[in-house]
Amino acid sequence: MALSKETELFMRDFVLRIVANSLSIAFTAWLLPGITVANNDIGTYLIIAFVFGIVNALVKPIMMILSCGCIIFTFGAFLLVINGAMLWITAELLSDRLIIDNFWWAILGGLIMAIVGSILETQFGLGNDDDHQPPSVIVMKK
Repeated sequence: MALSKETELFMRDFVLRIVANSLSIAFTAWLLPGITVANNDIGTYLIIAFVFGIVNALVKPIMMILSCGCIIFTFGAFLLVINGAMLWITAELLSDRLIIDNFWWAILGGLIMAIVGSILETQFGLGNDDDHQPPSVIVMKK
């Protein structure tokens, strides 16, 4: 059974985002002494990235709505705290795999993961909907 083009693109983007998150977690754990990954293998990084993606998809929108006033008041700087909280929640859910010494390391780790993740998603071609949109110019033949 063949998959539709939209399903193939969704699955490709999903896998690439997991890989991008895995690489950003690995880089962050390598860079920051306060963030440790228990087993330094690819499976552990993929599991952490998958759980981090679920936490971002389910918890982050709720936290952003509840803290909308703080986000506006700080001109978006409070988003650093929210990103750190998402990493902290992931570490709490996977306490045997991801260890973060304190919340300040989580905030700094969230910032580094956001930067590295954005770079990787750009390199992987994620985030732009060029593949999902119809062409903007229609050429008609006589």
